[in-house]
Amino acid sequence: LNPFLFLQCFPSSCFRMLTRTPSVVAQVFLFLSIVLVIAIAVIQINHQQVLSPGLKYGIVLDAGSSRTTVYVYEWPAEKENDTGVVSQTLKCNVKGPGISSYESNPGALAKPFDDCLNKVKERIPAHLHKNTSVYLGATAGMRLLRLQNETAANEVLASIQNYFRAQPFEFRGAQIISGPEEGVYGWITANYLMGNFLERNLWRTWVHPYRKQTVGALDLGGASTQISFIPEDSQDNFNSTLQVKLYGYNYNVYTHSFQCYGRDEAEKRLLALLLQNSNTSSYVDNPCYPQNYTTSLTMKSFSGSLCTRSLRPASYYPNQLVNFRGTGDPGLCQEMVSLLFNFTACRDREDCSFNGIHQPKVTGNFVAFSGFYYTMNALNLSGPFSLADFNSSMWFFCSQSWAQLQFMLPKFEEIYARSYCFSANFIYYLLVHGYNFDAETWPQIHFQKEVGNSSIAWSLGYMLSLTTMIPAEGKMIQLPLKPSLFAGLLVFLTATALLCLLFLVYLGIVSCNRKNINCVEHVFIPE
Repeated sequence: LNPFLFLQCFPSSCFRMLTRTPSVVAQVFLFLSIVLVIAIAVIQINHQQVLSPGLKYGIVLDAGSSRTTVYVYEWPAEKENDTGVVSQTLKCNVKGPGISSYESNPGALAKPFDDCLNKVKERIPAHLHKNTSVYLGATAGMRLLRLQNETAANEVLASIQNYFRAQPFEFRGAQIISGPEEGVYGWITANYLMGNFLERNLWRTWVHPYRKQTVGALDLGGASTQISFIPEDSQDNFNSTLQVKLYGYNYNVYTHSFQCYGRDEAEKRLLALLLQNSNTSSYVDNPCYPQNYTTSLTMKSFSGSLCTRSLRPASYYPNQLVNFRGTGDPGLCQEMVSLLFNFTACRDREDCSFNGIHQPKVTGNFVAFSGFYYTMNALNLSGPFSLADFNSSMWFFCSQSWAQLQFMLPKFEEIYARSYCFSANFIYYLLVHGYNFDAETWPQIHFQKEVGNSSIAWSLGYMLSLTTMIPAEGKMIQLPLKPSLFAGLLVFLTATALLCLLFLVYLGIVSCNRKNINCVEHVFIPE
């Protein structure tokens, strides 16, 4: 027996087997299978794409006292801290008056919506129509109608519901929102658009701004006005604030809505007061109307409102015409406007606005929109301006004749032009003697219509609040290979590699066994 000869024989025979053609082919397939498995796995992991589930849309109808405005908002389906990142994509004013004006003929209010709804259908992709929610929020005009005639208010809302249920969108109902809700939603809109809730950082992701202060909101509508802000000491005013949660943060907001102190209703009260103080209805002097301006109004148009019921004359005939004559007297206009407020109820208390309503001291910056903005625009006031500048502009404007006004206004419409002097005086008393702004704090008020391309209105805040109730969709991952194809290739290549490995092991064992037999025989042959 030669053991050294046996050891030399065994490995050499096995290695020679691995160089034969079948084993070379098997080794190549084994190597390729392993390489392909690794390559496909790496590509599948590193080249996957994260797809957004796309945009979602929401439609809000702001049914105000003087008109209805349709807003279309869009936001990514994946939401930021439970509230959608919402932007305005369409605004459309419905032709005609506000929906409360249709109390005697609710069936006629549907037709004017058609033009705006057709624009909405074009803006929102057709395949998303059925998943797009429509909300209608009615404000002070309908709040007054409900107080005056609840049956008529319900009929108006029912007519709207019938119209929208025939549309391709998902109608979520028509509701009359409360004054505090209107105020808070306006506050949310103003702060959202100014980036006080969210901002993009250097990595283009949404984050909460560091130490950024919120702004107060001043809204002047047709039938009501709202003030909303965070008081200097929220704890001391806890009972008079509402808690709002947005983007994971809580805010304690003071808000109050003054019914009948919207621009239109306030002017109706002034006209009713002037008629009450006049000796005759043939011609009633109006110091807030421009000089040489005359107009005839039915008693119902100003004394028929719930806000003017206490000023209604004993001999009230709804269709009787009353002739008003403008005198353009700024001093007398101010005096008459001041009578619309009850300032004595507060008795010089700092935490009171007017009519005995509690209000914390105003603090910080404010944005004044809607009727506030349009009045300042008519007075040609923009950007920061002082209280003195406002007073001098108001006095100058109110001293002009009707003929002169037609050349002063950027856009001349009789129904608005005749009333701007009243509006300016009303705003003065509301902000200075009501909300207690003074010469020092007045520059903190910024009169704005919009921020970027989005209007400052309660509707956007309403949409932001509603998006907390709309579930978010998860992000979709798109892979280079379909999961079924990837799994099939993985199984096939793994099986191929295993078969090749087993085949090589088999060849090795068979070849070694044969050679070992020969070696053993050779080792035991006597020399």
